[in-house]
Amino acid sequence: MNTHTRKPLPDLFLNALKLSLGDQVSTALAVREHHGRDESMYDICPPDAVVFARSTEDVVTVVKLCNEYEVPVIPFGVGSSIEGHVLPFSGGVTIDFSEMNQVVAINPEDLTATVQAGVTRKQLNQEIRHTGLFFPIDPGADASIGGMAATRASGTNAVRYGTMRDNVLSLTVVTAEGKVIRTASRAKKSAAGYDLTAIFVGSEGTLGIITEVTVKLHVQPEGISAAICSFPTVQDAVQCVISTIQMGIPIARVEIMDTAAVNAVNQYSQLSLKESPVLLFEFHGTPASVEEQATMVQEIAKESGGLDFSWATQTEDRSKLWTARHNAFFASMQLKPGCRGVSTDVCVPISRLAESIDITIQELAKSTIPYTIVGHVGDGNYHVILLIDRHNSEEVAEMERINHGIVQRAIEMDGTCTGEHGVGVHKMSFLVEEHGEDALDMMRALKRAFDPKNILNPGKIVHLKNT
Repeated sequence: MNTHTRKPLPDLFLNALKLSLGDQVSTALAVREHHGRDESMYDICPPDAVVFARSTEDVVTVVKLCNEYEVPVIPFGVGSSIEGHVLPFSGGVTIDFSEMNQVVAINPEDLTATVQAGVTRKQLNQEIRHTGLFFPIDPGADASIGGMAATRASGTNAVRYGTMRDNVLSLTVVTAEGKVIRTASRAKKSAAGYDLTAIFVGSEGTLGIITEVTVKLHVQPEGISAAICSFPTVQDAVQCVISTIQMGIPIARVEIMDTAAVNAVNQYSQLSLKESPVLLFEFHGTPASVEEQATMVQEIAKESGGLDFSWATQTEDRSKLWTARHNAFFASMQLKPGCRGVSTDVCVPISRLAESIDITIQELAKSTIPYTIVGHVGDGNYHVILLIDRHNSEEVAEMERINHGIVQRAIEMDGTCTGEHGVGVHKMSFLVEEHGEDALDMMRALKRAFDPKNILNPGKIVHLKNT
């Protein structure tokens, strides 16, 4: 799948890199291979060298050398992306941010925190726990905050708290020329110039390299309650979600698992959930408001055919449910030992969600490829996990056909080819269908303006013409 040209690193470049950063530079094969894989279906594609950055100044040093020698440079958080975002198809240098893991500042009065890019979401929440605040974006994996900003991550809490787009106030970014810019202040709002923060959030390392992130924090709710409810069909479950959203009930999370996903989770997490489509809810607020929300949703669920609505008010019980949901991807892979799980995600307007999933299920029923469906359905976002042998060309071709159909239907419904996974490599071709060539030309112009030599994570998001 790699059609990019790889050039060996010039000796002068490598010598200069090692002279500047010493033992922070590694060319060991095991280290390079670790940074040449993610959770996508692509083969290992190691960079030529890995630099373990410890400061913004280290990143500046690397980028300036890469710019001078026209060497690709790729930022790497924890490698949890699933669309090939961090794979160095053109070779070059990967910058590992795991040692840039300091919480720079916590400002509880302003509900903000500033962190280095390598800080993970769990680490941040642990370090601010004493303030009574929390950072809500939860993509499942313990991803780095820098990586989450770069991919415009989302997750289970987005229906209440939004995505990274809504929760990043400011960024420190190293440009392709090695300059350091701060995209905004910590002010809650601004009308001063172009919104550079929004441009870099979701740019996947193709426009600049994020080294620090200032994020919004939220007050820990006084009361939290979870509930789980089974439904006869996926469509019944989705209709319950639509009715809940349209009623204006401020649920914090609402997740769906189809029957196959429930079966997989039961085996993997040793649960005994009813083997039918289920919704998992979570409610935040005061104890009284949480009880009111749950009661209203329970009535809606009954009207939608819901069965066995049960509450999980204890922290241990809630944690067990949500851990199982977060492990659904790995649980699914146990359904076909030795397989690769390919997860695609689309997002549609909530009014088209039931129709979108219904048609997708009908199409999946015609295929022999095992699958599971999970999703953040409160946002109109769902995922299909397809289990294939990636060395079987027929299965790969069938997977791509199914994936294209899911995406094409979402776009036709005024949705998007990716609600949260990002573009990386695998979703690049769908941008034409979603945005059109004129819009893509504007994206290409932005890429060329920010990165004239095309050294920043090249070959991702948009194809540059005549390159």
